[in-house]
Amino acid sequence: MIIYNVTVTVEESIKSEWLLWMQEEHIPEIMSLGLFVNAQLKRVIKSNDLEDTFAVAYTCLDMKDLHKYQVKFAAELQNKHIEKFGDKAVAFRTLMEIIREF
Repeated sequence: MIIYNVTVTVEESIKSEWLLWMQEEHIPEIMSLGLFVNAQLKRVIKSNDLEDTFAVAYTCLDMKDLHKYQVKFAAELQNKHIEKFGDKAVAFRTLMEIIREF
C-alpha cells in the first residue's frame, strides 16, 4: 500500500477554520473520488506555539491509484487550498510505501 502524506504548517490565526474545512470539505472531497481507502488527520507535536503543523495521510492500494489522483485531481484540489488559505497554510507532500505492518 502507498501513503500519500500531506504535511501542512498552519498559522494560528486560521487554525480553527482550516481544521473545520479539512474535516468537512477537503478530505471528504478527496475520499469521495474512490482512490484512497482511508485518510488520517494528525497533528505534529512540537514546541512552537506560533503555528501548528498537521499531516494528512491518505492510503491507497497501489501507485496506479495514486497516479490517477495526481494526474486527474491533485492540481485542482491543491489550488482550492491555496485560494482559500494562501501562504497561511503551507503544504509539502511525501510518498511512502508500506512494506510490512507489525
